[in-house]
Amino acid sequence: MILRQLYDRETSTYTYLVADEESRNALLLDPVLERMPCYRRLLAELNLKLYCALDSHIHADHVTALGTLRAEYGCETLVNEHALMDCASHKLADGEQIHLGKLVFTSVYTPGHTDDSICLHVNARGQDYLFTGDTLFIRGTGRTDFQNGDPAQLYDSLQCLLNRYPDDTWVYPAHDYKGWTKSTLGEERRFNPRLQVADKAAFIELMNSLDLPNPKFMDVAVPANRSCGKSEPT
Repeated sequence: MILRQLYDRETSTYTYLVADEESRNALLLDPVLERMPCYRRLLAELNLKLYCALDSHIHADHVTALGTLRAEYGCETLVNEHALMDCASHKLADGEQIHLGKLVFTSVYTPGHTDDSICLHVNARGQDYLFTGDTLFIRGTGRTDFQNGDPAQLYDSLQCLLNRYPDDTWVYPAHDYKGWTKSTLGEERRFNPRLQVADKAAFIELMNSLDLPNPKFMDVAVPANRSCGKSEPT
């Protein structure tokens, strides 16, 4: 498996380029419009064919590159079936699989941060990888105070991940604000402050007590992302 973690400094967003080594088919997860030159270069240099691009949810902090990628590469664009994004090629149901050569990715519906949030799981050569979107961060979680977020749903989604996959599962989030790049489910179970609560009621109280400013680009990003972002090459 080819895996590249790409970072947008302006929005602290991670985009993941994942590809099957034999078929050279690739996917881009949570692509940022302003980072298109980087994606073009990597796809060309690594001789990869972009099979699909997907968003883990409708983002509020950056404009997606889904539309531009589809216009340039003819790839499928994928979102969760609950996403208010009619422009996507296909909407993924919980448990639906994406076949990328020998790699099989599974969509895991994890509402809570938003009502359309998903994680993406793949097992490569016996190792589990979990791309957690904004559901689970390294030593944190996504917020739950807009876009139909729900702390009770987020608690259930986190417990689902922790109970379904082994502790050595690699965790790759969609954002990081402190310089972390990856973790494991075992590490997060032991050290993530938001997973140290006594029960669901305590988690709900914790999440509802957060007083966070809205994302800087929220007013622009959300409506743009419901239209798959801009479709013109940048």
